[in-house]
Amino acid sequence: MQETPSEGAVPPQGATSRAPESPAPDTPEAQLRADCAIDTDGRITFRLPPTPAAHPRLLLRLRPKKGRPETTRHVLDLEPDRADGRPHAVLEPHPALDEGRWDVYLLPEPGAERRRLRPGLRDLRALVDGHLRDRPSPVAVRIPYATKDGFLALRVWRRTTHAETRTIDVTDRAVTVTARLHGADLHEDATVRLRLRGTDTVRTLRTRIDGDGRGFSFTADPGELTDDGGGAARIWDVFVRPTSEAAPIRVGRLLDDVADRKHVHVYPALETDGSSLRPYYTVDNDLAIEVT
Repeated sequence: MQETPSEGAVPPQGATSRAPESPAPDTPEAQLRADCAIDTDGRITFRLPPTPAAHPRLLLRLRPKKGRPETTRHVLDLEPDRADGRPHAVLEPHPALDEGRWDVYLLPEPGAERRRLRPGLRDLRALVDGHLRDRPSPVAVRIPYATKDGFLALRVWRRTTHAETRTIDVTDRAVTVTARLHGADLHEDATVRLRLRGTDTVRTLRTRIDGDGRGFSFTADPGELTDDGGGAARIWDVFVRPTSEAAPIRVGRLLDDVADRKHVHVYPALETDGSSLRPYYTVDNDLAIEVT
């Protein structure tokens, strides 16, 4: 079974989308909506409703880990658009933002309290076929999305190299994955490695490499992942090594318009000899295989 999204989880890919209406439409924050559009280079244009503020700016804040202080911010000037006068700001592809989740705020004027923005129209059409284009190193990805509480944010990845999954095929005998490496080339001694999370246990799988040295595929056999003697659920994280001496590169799916893939692309389980093997995407859109 290939690329099976759960029903009703997201709007159809390639369409512009709006976040659900705010549960409290009369609050000031509910009126602050920003439209945004992204191009194939990762350039994002934000457009806001007219504001009486003299010098409004847009604040992007890297969300800190729980219990940690804020350390990274990025500020953009909002300028009136020549066509309709609406304030707009452009986030250029360079410099690349740090990997993580960036919350978006309006700074009405210097010294004023920042105000969280809700998403308006998000035009992500340029991202839909992003996995079909080869990317140079470093691989930088930005996806505007709506948070669980209905605010505008950016999901950002920045990696020296990246291995992008293309198809995941689950049969009654094995799991087969095709993928493509970005930012580096595969050599004859390239391997796929599955690492048992929280341990040093590694399984090395035979890797089939395409003629261009970028595409590859592998098959995970249940017997290779269920014979470690463990009784509890086990998670195997998936990596590729371009050469026998290279550092492992995480395999995942980043290069399209889906910011949070874990509950969107859901795959069936392979049942065999009392064990269940299921590929899935983590909260960071990396590929893993769960064995229970």
